[in-house]
Amino acid sequence: MPTTEKRRRRHDDTPDTAGDFRRLAEMPDGPERDELRRTITCAWMPVAERLARRFRNRGESQEDLVQVACLGMVKAVARYDPDHGSAFESFAIPTVVGELKRHFRDHLWSVHVPRRVQELRNRTRSARVELLQELEGRGPTVSELAGHTGLSEDDVKTGMEAHDAYSTVSLDAPMPGLDDFSLGDTLGDSDPTMDLVVNREALKPLLAELPERELHILYLRFFKDLTQTQIANICGISQMHVSRLISRTCENLRTGLLADA
Repeated sequence: MPTTEKRRRRHDDTPDTAGDFRRLAEMPDGPERDELRRTITCAWMPVAERLARRFRNRGESQEDLVQVACLGMVKAVARYDPDHGSAFESFAIPTVVGELKRHFRDHLWSVHVPRRVQELRNRTRSARVELLQELEGRGPTVSELAGHTGLSEDDVKTGMEAHDAYSTVSLDAPMPGLDDFSLGDTLGDSDPTMDLVVNREALKPLLAELPERELHILYLRFFKDLTQTQIANICGISQMHVSRLISRTCENLRTGLLADA
């Protein structure tokens, strides 16, 4: 009983047009028959809109999905034959859903490409299927595809490359022949040492302007990793003086870098 009530709520927008379909099947072609078909189609449009909502949030606008679903409903009304014994609902819903799925299959790309490139992809793909039959399974060359389609070889190559943009491969997909590695394992990662390279290159002209003593002290502290006391003994000055020189020099370098930026 709950299942029946759930089904009734799910399809509560389905109109009762069984009698209209029987009359439609018996009527001769003409304006009256066209008007009755139009009335039936309009009555079922809410169902088409409901089915279109099932496919929302998949990268396609709701308006386009409703348009595709309504077109599928028009086709269902035109093709339905009540003499087959099945209810129109059981015929219309698969027809509309199939139309929506076909739309996603044929028109939705994983990576956006210009319409012209999409057309090149479709033409080269169709030509390849036709030539595969003529060539008994051998893949056609670029020049053969160009001759078959009337396109230039550059356009054929563009169409073939666009085929890879139609569907993407997951980064978790295994590498061919390497089950322990995925496609994501082949991608590089950010290298924090690159920031050091940039900073060192930016510091070079500023370091070149330093007095020789300050430059020597920085070298001993940051490249030889000596303590301030050791540097003081080498330079013959106090440790406090070394500390002040390092602080002042680093502050000047920092100010110079920010000014350049």
